[in-house]
Amino acid sequence: MPLSTGPYALEGSITLRTSRDGLAAQAGHDLTIHIARWSGELVIGADFAPVSLDARVELDSLVVRAGTGGIKPLTDRDRREILGTARKVLSTDRHPVATFTADGFSPTADGGTIEGALTLAGQSRPLRLEVRQIGPDRYLATTTVRQTSFGIKPYSGFLGALKVSDDVAVEAEVGLTPLSG
Repeated sequence: MPLSTGPYALEGSITLRTSRDGLAAQAGHDLTIHIARWSGELVIGADFAPVSLDARVELDSLVVRAGTGGIKPLTDRDRREILGTARKVLSTDRHPVATFTADGFSPTADGGTIEGALTLAGQSRPLRLEVRQIGPDRYLATTTVRQTSFGIKPYSGFLGALKVSDDVAVEAEVGLTPLSG
């Protein structure tokens, strides 16, 4: 079903996937982290093409969903410690929100790309989303965020022998709901 003109709320899920690196990588976990609170809006113009897209992510709403690998299974205590560390690494006390604002759309028959700026940890950098349609008014957007590009030092432990990889995979599965107004 083609989209009509006007604003749409983005609803769905955003998932972050981290991986481990370093000599002691087998001790850590590859993490699947869910963002519990976020919002977004897409506006379709008179020519039925996207005009704007803005999204806002509450960084204090991270939830560790899974941890694979590692010497032992991930515990609830591990999850709490990971979230505490994430808050410190992301400086959520000073920068509690990340935003994405699109400035270019290249639609294709089944999705396309969206160019824009991600603001994270107080720094804004260009970001490109690869988008594909996965159902009626449902889309999957993927990208990779390099932490150091935003001045974030990826977590490391055991004197640097266990590290979180610099690149974090981001996946947003969203549906579009027309906004009346």
